[in-house]
Amino acid sequence: MITNPFGSGRELVARAPEFRSRFRTWRGGRPFWAGLFTFAAGLPILYWPYANLNLGGIPLALSTTSGAGSLLIGTLLLSLGIALCCRPHLRVFAGIATLLLAVVSFPVANFGGLFLGVALGLVGGSLACAWLPPPAGEPPTAPDDRAAVPGAGAAAAATGEGRSGT
Repeated sequence: MITNPFGSGRELVARAPEFRSRFRTWRGGRPFWAGLFTFAAGLPILYWPYANLNLGGIPLALSTTSGAGSLLIGTLLLSLGIALCCRPHLRVFAGIATLLLAVVSFPVANFGGLFLGVALGLVGGSLACAWLPPPAGEPPTAPDDRAAVPGAGAAAAATGEGRSGT
């Protein structure tokens, strides 16, 4: 008998805040957005040379000699995006490699995936180079987790935190 491995809908809804909190903690300890932008940069670079489009019955093909270059650059950008999320200590290498691949994709891979891959690659590489890991003594927590701790509001009020105009 096959059962639902995720449980019923009510169980999923009940576990959603815990999952969201754990995901936020995981995301806080790595350059998540840099990896996401880098991964997204590889998709249009890979797509355009191999897409078959029809505009009013006229076939439009961007498959030129850039097909091999697009395959190589797109695959590398996808793997760098995954590496940024899985191996945050490689952030500088992956960021510089992403920036270089994004710039090289402009002349090699159909204007860098019709400018979309270049733009996403430059943003992802810049975010990867600029990201700093959280301090060693402090675990990565979300800003609104402090409000969930009992008594945190009273401590913040006593120290003057959260008041505007001071």
